[in-house]
Amino acid sequence: MPEAYPYEETHDLRVGPDLHPALLGLLPFVGVWRGRGAGEYPTIESFEYAQEIRISHDGRPFLSYESRSWLVSPEDGTPIRPAAREVGWWRPIMGENGRATDEFEALMCTPTGIMELHIGKITNVRIEMATDAVVRTSTAKEVTAGKRIYGIVDRDLLYAQDMAAVGQPLTSHLAARLTRVAG
Repeated sequence: MPEAYPYEETHDLRVGPDLHPALLGLLPFVGVWRGRGAGEYPTIESFEYAQEIRISHDGRPFLSYESRSWLVSPEDGTPIRPAAREVGWWRPIMGENGRATDEFEALMCTPTGIMELHIGKITNVRIEMATDAVVRTSTAKEVTAGKRIYGIVDRDLLYAQDMAAVGQPLTSHLAARLTRVAG
């Protein structure tokens, strides 16, 4: 599967500044993750994809999130073409005592003109988040809501993403299993 990742560079995310104490609840998600997933939606044909997610920090009280994906051949995983990209930041919500709660905000942006603000909750090694607001450019696809679940299962990162778009209600869209390759 390495041929599906034209950006093979990885680095040890444990090198550098210490993790901010407010991020301890999100620590299991920090790393570089790679794997495969499948997508579907009522308005498109089903597809398979390879993906790399980087969740990192620079010592401040937020995580940086970057996702790259490639459509791949279902038979052998050969890359067909680049697919979705997304960048964002995950930030814990602080309580009145100045300490992080089990809730967080996630801002996710795509190069196709969509920005989603999610509110989420951390429960052990599981994250659930749902959109609080969706902003899009005048030329972007109509997306009105989303929901995501991330979890660590058998040391892998599993996630599912639901989306409400182009007149469809909140519907299953993506699901993947990714393995930590760095961090």
